[in-house]
Amino acid sequence: QVRLVESGGGLVQAGGSLRLSCAASGVTVSSNVLGWFRQAPWKEREFVAVIGWYGDSTDYTDSVKGRFTISRDNAKNTVYLQMNSLKPEDTAVYYCAARAGWRTTRRQPDFGSWGQGTQVTVSS
Repeated sequence: QVRLVESGGGLVQAGGSLRLSCAASGVTVSSNVLGWFRQAPWKEREFVAVIGWYGDSTDYTDSVKGRFTISRDNAKNTVYLQMNSLKPEDTAVYYCAARAGWRTTRRQPDFGSWGQGTQVTVSS
């Protein structure tokens, strides 16, 4: 059974930074595409970033390009999301997700395993 556990969320002032981690068990992440999604209050969950098997293929939603960086450590079975220059509109619950296979995608239905989420709150 695949289990994904996010950590690293919290409260930060606008302009600050946080690094989210997602530790996987029950799956070898080296054969999975890994992604981050977020859900703000009263909004639908949306795509944030995705990374391919070896970290050479990444994709970001436009609103975080240049501020967020997704990375992975296959030896530690972990994916990270470094978030810099945070804005109040980044406030959301952040979820990591895993997708078996090699093709990166932004589509939520393509991801079969999800974590429970970690809250990120950015104050103005």
